[in-house]
Amino acid sequence: MEKLVESLGITRLSRSQVSTMAQELDAQVEEFRSRPLDQGPYTFVAADALVLKVREGGRVVNVHALLATGVNADGHREILGLQVTSAEDGAGWLGFFRDLTARGLSGVRLVTSDAHAGLVAAIGATLPGTAWQRSSVNISSGGKFPLVHLHHRERTLAA
Repeated sequence: MEKLVESLGITRLSRSQVSTMAQELDAQVEEFRSRPLDQGPYTFVAADALVLKVREGGRVVNVHALLATGVNADGHREILGLQVTSAEDGAGWLGFFRDLTARGLSGVRLVTSDAHAGLVAAIGATLPGTAWQRSSVNISSGGKFPLVHLHHRERTLAA
């Protein structure tokens, strides 16, 4: 934390200042995570998970950050959702996609992801009739949004 603060040009922070900053940041993150998805339709969606190491209860554990990005009606890429879970399983993915659809995710014609069985099942359960394609690009390797890897047929779905 000290290095981050110093990089911002701040030389000293009290514990109460850090606590206040964290509370304000938590509020902003929650606002972002619960915002309505009203810039749709989101024709293309990419979903992936990233394994992160975090300190929890005095020990380091793995958590899974579930992430979905989409292309909005203006043709711009947008982060649709981010949710941290203890395991990348079907129940986690189902809850994640239920949250996205409850917030307004609509118009999805193609979802790209890895072939995780729980993820594919969650897509089918929450976005019926949506095509799915396995993606070879993932966020853990620094991959970009996988639209560039789609065949011409899939790219023209939005037309």
